Amino acid sequence: MMLSGWGNFPRLDCRVAAMRGVEDIRAVLDEAPLIARGNGRSYGDAALQPHLTLLSRHLDRFLAFDPANGRLTCEAGVRLETILEVFVPRGWFPPVTPGTKFVTVGGMIASDVHGKNHHVAGSFGRHVESMRVMVADGRILECSRQEHADLFAATIGGMGLTGIILSASFRLLPIQSAWIRQETIRATTLEETLEAFEESADWTYTVSWIDCLQGGKCQGRSLLTRGEHAMPDELPAEVASQPLQPRRKRLKRVPMDFPSWALNSWSVRAFNALYYGAAPKTAAPRIVDYDSFFYPLDAILEWNRIYGRHGFTQYQCVLPKQAGREGLRRLLNTIQKTGSGSFLAVLKLFGKQDDLMSFPMEGYTLALDFPLRGPTLGLLLELDAIVADHGGRLYLAKDARSTPHMFRKGYPGVERFQEIRAHYGARGKMQSLQAERLDL
Repeated sequence: MMLSGWGNFPRLDCRVAAMRGVEDIRAVLDEAPLIARGNGRSYGDAALQPHLTLLSRHLDRFLAFDPANGRLTCEAGVRLETILEVFVPRGWFPPVTPGTKFVTVGGMIASDVHGKNHHVAGSFGRHVESMRVMVADGRILECSRQEHADLFAATIGGMGLTGIILSASFRLLPIQSAWIRQETIRATTLEETLEAFEESADWTYTVSWIDCLQGGKCQGRSLLTRGEHAMPDELPAEVASQPLQPRRKRLKRVPMDFPSWALNSWSVRAFNALYYGAAPKTAAPRIVDYDSFFYPLDAILEWNRIYGRHGFTQYQCVLPKQAGREGLRRLLNTIQKTGSGSFLAVLKLFGKQDDLMSFPMEGYTLALDFPLRGPTLGLLLELDAIVADHGGRLYLAKDARSTPHMFRKGYPGVERFQEIRAHYGARGKMQSLQAERLDL
């Protein structure tokens, strides 16, 4: 089967096997190297193994739910979309959600996804209470912070390289409506943007779209959006009678791969100007449905095709807080000089994170999409050098091209991670194309 990540690069012919149960998985363990794959929403080569890729989407059952405390146990192939459909009308929401709901629980754990609330809630792994993991010799281990704690810690953010996640337990967040009270703040400079983040630190959800091609006095201009789960008495009359009933939307689809010339500095500048100009002039609160707030791009199926048949890469880095201002300014300067701007440019504030292999650290994370064409890789190497100089790192779930040196410099826990992999027999067996590229 031809497989790729969401960036459509690289695209490879992979031998695949469907995981429908424990015995299906045990039957192919001796055929390693192999890697498990969720819904294919990591951007690069993290869920690709030409020798054998295991598809987990058939492991899609709910196993238990405790309405007293919101504790959900489900198989690893359950999609976040399904959790939302089942539990939002019952008054529950995931404690952390990435920017797409088309991901699996196993993928969320392996990537240790973060959301707009990291500064208050941490990443998804903080909310996982236990997991069942099949290790390389076929044993199924119950692991948690108390039992097989080393395996538990290495599996969160471990990109599937410790074993195969079969199921997990985590707690959902109680909500009283399916709606979000949202405010949007215009910032005209990078300094104003970062100040707006600091001033919004007591909001549960914050995120900023940033114009990465704007130079001069307006460098770093942005639209910062912040939100809270709305209470029933805040809702407009037309939805107040059913506060937990989400709004259904008609999805659109990108019908073809765009030509490579469609995304260029002129079209990105035009989009950025229109998007910034269309934003509300004041930060008056609005009530929006949760889909519009958390998953705006999910309304357009196969939106990755706008980058053309050669694909794209998302460059997501994090810079520690004390170096964030200068580092972000250097990144924006470099992007602005090349004219290789991204119209999907997102800035978020991270809180503290101390996990072994998780991406977040206290500071700022910037995510940028770049179509893959001649100059792109050279630009990304320049950005790598800036990130490394400021003590930052790259997000493995988005990466398709970074180097072993860059990886090891950003993830100081990698040696301990490798020791845990070796202890459970995973080295050389649980192995993605990304792991091979990064010399793991």
